Amino acid sequence: MTCIMCNGNNNANDGNQEEREYQQQQRRRHSQLRRQAPLHHAIIIMLALLLLHYPLCYGFVNTDDNSPDDANDNFNVEEEDDDFFPPLIESDDITYFFSTYDLDGLHWALSNIFHRSARNPNNLSKRSKELPQPLVARGGGDTYTTEYKLKHDLEQAKYLVEQLRQSDPQSCKYFESQVIPIYESVLQNIPPLAELKRTKGLYAFTKEDFATGVGNVYNKALYMTTADELDPNWKENAANTGLLNNALDWNGIQRNWFGESEKVQSESTTTTTKEATTTTPSIPGVIIIDDLLTPTTISLLRQLLLRNTHWYQTKTPLEFGKYVGSYIDDGLNDPIFLELAKQLHQSMPRVMEGHYLKYMWAYKYDSEWESGINLHADQAAVNVNMWLSLDGADLEEEGYGGGLVVFTAKPPSDWEFESYNTNTEFVVEELLRPNDFTNVTVQHKPNRAVIFDSALFHQTDKYRFKKGYKNGRINLTLLFGEMQKGEDGISGSTASGDSVKQEL
Repeated sequence: MTCIMCNGNNNANDGNQEEREYQQQQRRRHSQLRRQAPLHHAIIIMLALLLLHYPLCYGFVNTDDNSPDDANDNFNVEEEDDDFFPPLIESDDITYFFSTYDLDGLHWALSNIFHRSARNPNNLSKRSKELPQPLVARGGGDTYTTEYKLKHDLEQAKYLVEQLRQSDPQSCKYFESQVIPIYESVLQNIPPLAELKRTKGLYAFTKEDFATGVGNVYNKALYMTTADELDPNWKENAANTGLLNNALDWNGIQRNWFGESEKVQSESTTTTTKEATTTTPSIPGVIIIDDLLTPTTISLLRQLLLRNTHWYQTKTPLEFGKYVGSYIDDGLNDPIFLELAKQLHQSMPRVMEGHYLKYMWAYKYDSEWESGINLHADQAAVNVNMWLSLDGADLEEEGYGGGLVVFTAKPPSDWEFESYNTNTEFVVEELLRPNDFTNVTVQHKPNRAVIFDSALFHQTDKYRFKKGYKNGRINLTLLFGEMQKGEDGISGSTASGDSVKQEL
């Protein structure tokens, strides 16, 4: 007779063994990925010379009405390479490449993994049918959506039709004749938000929806342009004049970060340096920079974020609000974003010492909503948050700053990340209220950046933006280094008692 308890333990051990074997396999893949990257640099250069007038990593659009699998197959992925690349890059891999500024190697890894994923409609890989579970779990699946996410995708498709009608009529026809009708049809089937309380606003596609072909277009890389295509000279310009505003006083910015200014103001003050302005906040470890990017840089970034169909994440609107997300490990990998991370890192050597790029994302917010990301802290040392919204899109109504609220409180060293990032009430009562909700509230402004200790709790301020696809609130976030909780934060100073106070 078999002991039930013993049998259960054996099953558990078997499960643990399978998990260990899987983790070992993934570690081998990631290790191989890092070792092999230098060998592919020469191949990349050769391919770039041979295919000078063709996109190496993009061009996913299926434009043939009758045979979409044959369209734009210049980057069809072969099955024999599947075992070489892990299904998803890890933050340690990103840090590995970035620590030596090997941006070519990082882009090689990111783009190859992305092209072998289910995002690529031309992918011949056996792995292409399934998305990695972490992407599905964070809201990037392809069998469910939300009304606001599908509306975003529909608005983007219509925007692309307008933008591509003259320059790329074939792609324009594809979106106009296939993608837009599918999205419009499925949108009619989504019930009102009040009827989706059980799923907190998520809507699972039905058989009727899949019959429209939504599975072939939803959360796919249907259109992906590059900075090289938009501006062939951007790399030369970035090397000569930089992506960042060269009028900024980075030494002064770093002194403010460490609280080394002659006097830390109790209220935010603005100082002018040549043509650029930097705002000194009330506490060390929180820096506000205006006019961060050159006009050319912000224009390129905006074009990429408005055009590329890599906005795969949807949030449960009844729980987290209405915004879509794009991530470095899931399509947000154009070299200009990696170069931007490098130049930010090099501009602040003291702040960034020992802290390398770990992760990056961009969010676009529904203009019909007014609240963004809830209270949270991020697992990094330095958080660079910049707003890339269009000038004039922010309605700037009283009581709607549209920016960021950064509280001076950090999680104690013995708090677990998952617990405090999912229990807002606990954080408020145990940490924020005892500190009288001391915070720095930064108003939204295009081309403004907030650089802060990433362990500080923060949330999106209420916003009001004009309606229309181009007018949405857009932010880009780059995370560097490992989180330093409690009193060990890199800011090196506690908050001033005269800081701005705001009740949640």
